[in-house]
Amino acid sequence: MPKALNAPMTSARQTTLFDSPVCETLLSLDGDVRLYRHWLPTAMADTCLRDLITTLEWQQSRIRIHGQEHAIPRLNAWYGDPGCAYRYSGVRFDPLPWTETLADIRQRLAATLGIAFNSVLANRYRDGRDSVAWHSDDEPELGHKPVIASVSLGATRRFTLKHKSRKEVPTLAVDLTHGSLLVMAGPTQHHWLHQVAKTTRIVDERVNLTFRYIFQ
Repeated sequence: MPKALNAPMTSARQTTLFDSPVCETLLSLDGDVRLYRHWLPTAMADTCLRDLITTLEWQQSRIRIHGQEHAIPRLNAWYGDPGCAYRYSGVRFDPLPWTETLADIRQRLAATLGIAFNSVLANRYRDGRDSVAWHSDDEPELGHKPVIASVSLGATRRFTLKHKSRKEVPTLAVDLTHGSLLVMAGPTQHHWLHQVAKTTRIVDERVNLTFRYIFQ
């Protein structure tokens, strides 16, 4: 990842788990999106998935869209350091304290990326009917060029990006698998939208962790 990331860097040394992770550049036009397909070993990813499903304080938030309130089509939970509140679609989320598993994944991210994330949004997709619509993670508290580190656990789901203004730029789609890490940085949130669409396929549960840095 580039040195000039818009989040505090740590001095953590890369552990043996991440000695030579395979990192693919998926997007470099008006953004920076990279993928580590096998970031977590399968056994570790299995353990994390089971723990997160049973221990996180899941809820189904309601957001306001065009003046009307709607239940989001997935479960969610917000964790982070004290004071790291997050707001989107008219809803304020105050952070719950880090669980042991979330703290461990955060530490591993610091070893890989050199970024001290202070919050994480957990989303639980119970089946193919759960989804997240087109959006950008561009809330003011995330800063001008936020780094979003997205860890996928469980069922494979298709993640899609499309350019906000350049219709001639092809849509980018990638299947996010169990234990993978997707990193969006630079001006990605300014120029691109992303989604996880519904699917009619029968799929098991998926937990997605999007680590962020909140500027207080």
